[in-house]
Amino acid sequence: MAVADFNRSIPEVLADAMNQFTTLVRKESQLARAEMSEKLGDLALGIGLLVGGAVLLIPALVILLEAAVNALIDAGIGATWATLIVGVVALAMGGVLLALGIGRLRAARPVPERTIEQLQRDVEVAKQQVRNDDDPKLRAA
Repeated sequence: MAVADFNRSIPEVLADAMNQFTTLVRKESQLARAEMSEKLGDLALGIGLLVGGAVLLIPALVILLEAAVNALIDAGIGATWATLIVGVVALAMGGVLLALGIGRLRAARPVPERTIEQLQRDVEVAKQQVRNDDDPKLRAA
């Protein structure tokens, strides 16, 4: 942080303020880029894992559904009814999982939250400094 020098000219103060503002904007943009990169990396990893899991789970689910149909047939239920029962149950479970997944995707917003919070803090600090610079009591001290 710069040392307070009350004997500086207005052009020097303005130049210093512009330099500090430029540095602040550069640092905040670097923070935003880093945060977005981190969030996008996590999102890409999550999507990759979902695709890999789906590729392995779909055949396993088909085999288990066939086994459930065969179990119902062995229990004395007709093949048509057994297939219909298993199909409806699988459809209901799939609908519930789909609704849950859509809800989670809507909640996961790739917004640079830390950067926004930091910018809000920076604005408050700047407001405080402007108020303090306007206070004649503080200048005399």
